[in-house]
Amino acid sequence: MTHLIILRGGGDLASGVALRLHRCGFQLVILELDKPLAVRRSVSFSEAVYEGVQNIEGVTARLVSADQIQVTLEAGEIPVLVDPQANILRNQFLTNPQSTIVIDARLLKTTPDLLDVKVALHIGLGPGFTAGENCHAIIETQRGHTLGRVYWSGSTHADSGQPDGDPRRVLRAPQTGILTAHAQIGDHLEEGQLIAEIESKTGKVKINNPLKGILRGLIRPGIEIPQGVKIGDVDPRDDPALPTLVSEKALAIGGGALEALLVFLKSTENRDTMN
Repeated sequence: MTHLIILRGGGDLASGVALRLHRCGFQLVILELDKPLAVRRSVSFSEAVYEGVQNIEGVTARLVSADQIQVTLEAGEIPVLVDPQANILRNQFLTNPQSTIVIDARLLKTTPDLLDVKVALHIGLGPGFTAGENCHAIIETQRGHTLGRVYWSGSTHADSGQPDGDPRRVLRAPQTGILTAHAQIGDHLEEGQLIAEIESKTGKVKINNPLKGILRGLIRPGIEIPQGVKIGDVDPRDDPALPTLVSEKALAIGGGALEALLVFLKSTENRDTMN
């Protein structure tokens, strides 16, 4: 039986999962919002929603309609579907309870709504999921010795509310508004340099660089951004290759997803053999 993986979310961590699974030969479809808010856009398959096509480390994802999924998979690409409610799971011609696997990589960090359809395996990433209650397995997303570990019962670490490393590196929207970029992903930035402005009805607010480094991520300009949302990522390592590479964190989480899939498939194979 060929399993189809439905990956909810196409941000940078979800894209690390997609990259690992695709390279290992799994067929998967990415579900996204109509206006994704990825920060590390150069390594997020969600950018296909805006650009039509996104290539990360030699793997191509393509924005499609539901009737184009199969031909896209056959072409060796990853289909990206605008389907935030995962309606594809109710399409009996594309999915079924015996062979559909869901990986929720939206990183909502809150308890998600329960799936209203049965799937063969449901994997949740990070806070909000409890294995055995609202999913079958969970993967730790917090850095440390447990990053990427798979648990078949219990929960991951709670959301700390703090970014990894120097907290200054994460840029957040000081107000709701439209972002105008004054720097590009991959640019070297000096401390104090203007990165972007956010314009609202009350005026513009400047966002200046807090520390010397490279701009590893910046949310897409021209769309409305809610106050407090992460909009940028400055990396003090100042390595120009970093913006183009999936992070070690994303790959570790992808390794956890691969482990969970193989454990599940092996147990299914053993059960079928016994029967």
